[in-house]
Amino acid sequence: MIGTDLSPEMLAVARENSLSAGQDVLYLCQNATELDLYGTVDGAVCCMDSLNHITDYEDLCTAIEKVSLFLEKDRLFIFDVNTLYKHEEVLGDNIFVRDGEHVYCVWSNFYDPETHITEMELDFFTPQEDGRYTRTEETITERAYTAEELQDALKHAGLETVAIYDDMTLDDLKVDSQRAIYVTRKV
Repeated sequence: MIGTDLSPEMLAVARENSLSAGQDVLYLCQNATELDLYGTVDGAVCCMDSLNHITDYEDLCTAIEKVSLFLEKDRLFIFDVNTLYKHEEVLGDNIFVRDGEHVYCVWSNFYDPETHITEMELDFFTPQEDGRYTRTEETITERAYTAEELQDALKHAGLETVAIYDDMTLDDLKVDSQRAIYVTRKV
């Protein structure tokens, strides 16, 4: 098993989790466009809308080509993406507030319909013992890709689409699906 991510912090958490589960996983800190697995693999999974975080289409194509390069023939590459519908209709220019027991979060979105890019600004307020709150901020940028853009990238990388599912089901993708699960095979 090999795990890759651009964030050393996320890799450290993953490493702790795999060690506590008794699993020995090789973790590599890499940009998806520079993926190097040092050999071929029998399958690949990319989850948590990671491909949406690649906002340049050429970079997306390069990342998919890299996965294909290291994937054995006839093996699967499975990934999920947030859909254009989700970016336009759900995330859009909306604001969400989450009031949890240990954190209060204000999540503001700014959607550009021309580029299909959504910038998400998250403000986290964490209660301290003295009754005050500590504020931390994070900005996340995602791009929604059309089905045609994804199919072109996959075809160019030598991958065929086996199936596309609605999130968390084996149902066909719907017009209002928020996440699409792609099952592809290297040809």
